[in-house]
Amino acid sequence: MKIIVDAMGGDHAPQEIVKGAVRAQRELGVALVLVGKKEIIEDLLRQEQADLNGIRVVDARDVVTMEDDPSTATRRKKDSSMAVALNLLRDGEGDAMVSAGSTGALLTGATLTVKRIKGIRRAALAPVLPAGEHGVMLIDCGANVECTAEYLLQFAYMGSYYAKKIMGCKDPRIGLLNVGTEDTKGGELQHQAFALLKQAHEEGRIHFAGNVEGTGVFDGSVDVVVTDGFTGNVLLKGTEGVIKYMMKALKGVFYKSTVNKLAAGVLKKDLTEMKKSMDVNEVGGSALVGISKPVIKAHGSSNAASFFAAIRQAVAFANSGIIEDITEHIEYMRLKTE
Repeated sequence: MKIIVDAMGGDHAPQEIVKGAVRAQRELGVALVLVGKKEIIEDLLRQEQADLNGIRVVDARDVVTMEDDPSTATRRKKDSSMAVALNLLRDGEGDAMVSAGSTGALLTGATLTVKRIKGIRRAALAPVLPAGEHGVMLIDCGANVECTAEYLLQFAYMGSYYAKKIMGCKDPRIGLLNVGTEDTKGGELQHQAFALLKQAHEEGRIHFAGNVEGTGVFDGSVDVVVTDGFTGNVLLKGTEGVIKYMMKALKGVFYKSTVNKLAAGVLKKDLTEMKKSMDVNEVGGSALVGISKPVIKAHGSSNAASFFAAIRQAVAFANSGIIEDITEHIEYMRLKTE
């Protein structure tokens, strides 16, 4: 397995990116293609005492920044680490690509360079959020602000395949995010999407569990939550904010008095496990589902541990056969009017 890494993308690049990649080589046995300023990457590899067998460094002198226009960044900066990495993936120089750089630029670059799976209208960002035994996938979470019912139907299929192959859900339950659980809730988009998802369920192609409210996203009733990118992004950012607040508030409670500190000591192991289970960085990043080859968007603030997790996710994605599943069933994911 060979993973292409945008070594210059992210808040803590390239140091933390290279550290995470070297750890992945050691623990996962993957070969690496590190893309970025060659002299800097090679110096970091020496510092990490990396085994250079199975590591290729490809020079790229430019970097896509958060200030760049996402819609044109990889085209204007053809020598950027992100653009070069995507070209390498397109040309078969690796099995998957990981970047912690600009989400918009990566999505646009992957769409234009690597291309979508034939028949897929839009690729989607699909993070797995901490919930229950397997987690819950949110698709989409920001790639497509405006959606059609057909987009949501395709998101449901793609999310179902991902949940089955990577999350370990035997019969993934699909929920349509809405303002109520009743069939008649929501606007025109939700009504149309509901009808399409219900039909796919009746045909035995997916397990559609109906509408799900925001309060039901994390209660274990569904494995995949389908929504438009605007709503999904608000839910994602709100969830991350609540988790941070809760952990800060909990810490404040345990440091409030000597008795509370003693209680914290007794519960330290359980609290650590709870914190880990709620940490979105444990997953590593979000899959760009619908692209013809595996692309993982790692968190922009990725440290070495988080980037390692993103590479682990890329390996699982590349080995899963999800892209083949989508390609094989694309006829059921398109409206019958075509």
